[in-house]
Amino acid sequence: MSQHGAHFDRPSFNIPRLLVAGTASGVGKTTFLVGLVCALRSRGLKVAVFKCGPDYLDPTYHTRAAGAPSHNLDGWMMGRDAVVETFVRATQGKDVAVIEGVMGLFDSASASSDEGSTAEIAKWLGAPVLLVIDAKGMARSVAAVARGFAEFDPQVQIGGLICNRVGSQSHLQLLRDASPHSPVLGAMPKSGIESFPERHLGLRTASEGSIPEALFASWGETVNQWCDLDAIIKVAGQTTPVAVLNHEDICDATVCSIGIAYDDAFHFYYDDNLRRLERAGARLVRFSPIRDKHLPAVTGLYIGGGYPEVHASELATNESMRNEVREFAGNGGVIYAECGGLMYLCSTLRTEDGAAWRMCDVLPGETTMSDRLQALGYVEVETTGDSILGGIGTHFRGHQFRYSNLEMGSADVNRIYSLTRRRGGRATAEGFAINRVIGSYVHAHWGSNPQIPEAFVRACAEPQTSNHTRQ
Repeated sequence: MSQHGAHFDRPSFNIPRLLVAGTASGVGKTTFLVGLVCALRSRGLKVAVFKCGPDYLDPTYHTRAAGAPSHNLDGWMMGRDAVVETFVRATQGKDVAVIEGVMGLFDSASASSDEGSTAEIAKWLGAPVLLVIDAKGMARSVAAVARGFAEFDPQVQIGGLICNRVGSQSHLQLLRDASPHSPVLGAMPKSGIESFPERHLGLRTASEGSIPEALFASWGETVNQWCDLDAIIKVAGQTTPVAVLNHEDICDATVCSIGIAYDDAFHFYYDDNLRRLERAGARLVRFSPIRDKHLPAVTGLYIGGGYPEVHASELATNESMRNEVREFAGNGGVIYAECGGLMYLCSTLRTEDGAAWRMCDVLPGETTMSDRLQALGYVEVETTGDSILGGIGTHFRGHQFRYSNLEMGSADVNRIYSLTRRRGGRATAEGFAINRVIGSYVHAHWGSNPQIPEAFVRACAEPQTSNHTRQ
């Protein structure tokens, strides 16, 4: 594979940027950030937007607000170099970057380290923090909270406070008077703000028709009315230059085509993973397992997570697509599937109401939905055999978030992942493999091992036993 280096123009990068963090989860970070992005765009600014952590759902709101893809920045899964590389690449041609934190500012899996936290990302990117506080029933105490966050880690710059759930403009003024050292730059009122609709896995995705455009406009108008946007923009300029990597390797030719399952059932992808496939030489072709009757002319398939259980009837009814996926796998086609994609590759999907729906039958297993969370958290993977992701001993990091369980119906299915939870415990065997197919509950981030997308592209470029050639 012929490659060449593409150099950045500068040894450091200093786009204006803000990190919107919270004192805890559930304080209103996402609503404020979406409103802020809309308000900035109303000033004619081009906004790059990011989400700390492994979340797939908040970024759909970011994307709608910014009119551009949102990118995940996860310190534990990606590491510093991949975080900085993703940030620099995604901010090219933009005027300002806005990053949403995860949980509370200093929260991570460790009680004694900031590894994987929002604070870690703030320090890596030299980004000033807008701290969102739930100020309902609060007055002078806002100053104590702000002081504690500002002094806890002097390397994290608290640029100002955003007070959520304030009762009135006079309440906002009281909060401003109480905290002169960490200035209150605005607020979101506790009444008149429509909240995000939710479903069993958390927020409903913003790509769905139930989220009207007028709702985004109203959040933007609220920020314009209740926040000092000029002061916020000034804080965004108080940054530390980011040292960037010298180059990134980009393939100079298309060597394969990969079908990306993308519709209401499958849409959980890290944009960075897709860009890495393209940089390795893949042409990405979206298709819908719900609506399309045939696979596109591709040499590999990537089926991400999503809500196949919500759309089980539609997926089962599209028999021609299920048959072609099964035929593609049987003819030696490369398929990589995560979580919802794994469920689609199995023989049967059993929903909470007990109904059993036929899926692709590539993997001889049955997945069953539960009303309780079955797995949540970061994991580390080492492969125990050669695969489409690389040689034996390939390492990468990812996370799990699922409400289903899998019962594999055949002992002949290889399990090529040795999976260890970040919080420790015994390694378990996962990563279900048949021929050139891998299905797993792990949502992998390939920033943890950039060689994986290159190996996946190489596998897709290799001849199949019997190529899928439908036009």
